[in-house]
Amino acid sequence: MSGKGKRKDEAAPKPPLRKRIKWDLFFLVLSVAAFAALSLAYRDKGSRALRVSWEYFQEMVFILPAVMIMMGLFAVWVRRESVVRYLGQGSGLTGLLLAILLGTLPTGPLYVAFPLAAMLLGKGARVAVVMVFLSAWACIKLPLELVELQFLGWKFTLLRLGLTVALVIPMSLLAEVLYNRKGEGMAHESQELA
Repeated sequence: MSGKGKRKDEAAPKPPLRKRIKWDLFFLVLSVAAFAALSLAYRDKGSRALRVSWEYFQEMVFILPAVMIMMGLFAVWVRRESVVRYLGQGSGLTGLLLAILLGTLPTGPLYVAFPLAAMLLGKGARVAVVMVFLSAWACIKLPLELVELQFLGWKFTLLRLGLTVALVIPMSLLAEVLYNRKGEGMAHESQELA
């Protein structure tokens, strides 16, 4: 490897760490204050809300380290050129179908997909592709489709699945147009070419 080559950071530029921590702390304090106020006002529901919050916290504690490892692997091993080629502006219908496939395979909760989606955008994936990916993750996961088929029958499952797949692509394309109209998308596009 030549040490003279220009090395560019492949991730999208982020706000300074101190600013992000400040906002995170602000929302944490706001959430705790809201929880305390509501628990005092509705004492019977406070302990239940605390139990549910604790369950979510435990779930995230076990899942987030794996997500961070996945993001690290993705950031280092998946080349920006590959993302741009298969999921970028020029990927066309193939990129959208690939995004559906990628979104249907995982089994984790949707919040796991958000950091991955952000990383895809940072590496040059087009907005419509990322929206299709998130939509597929949310409502076309293969393991869930099998459960749906078992409980609701093939007619219901095929109808819901067909309409979801048929509508998610035009919806994402429209969302991309609206997103780019605001000028945000142009930033990602320029990063793609950087």
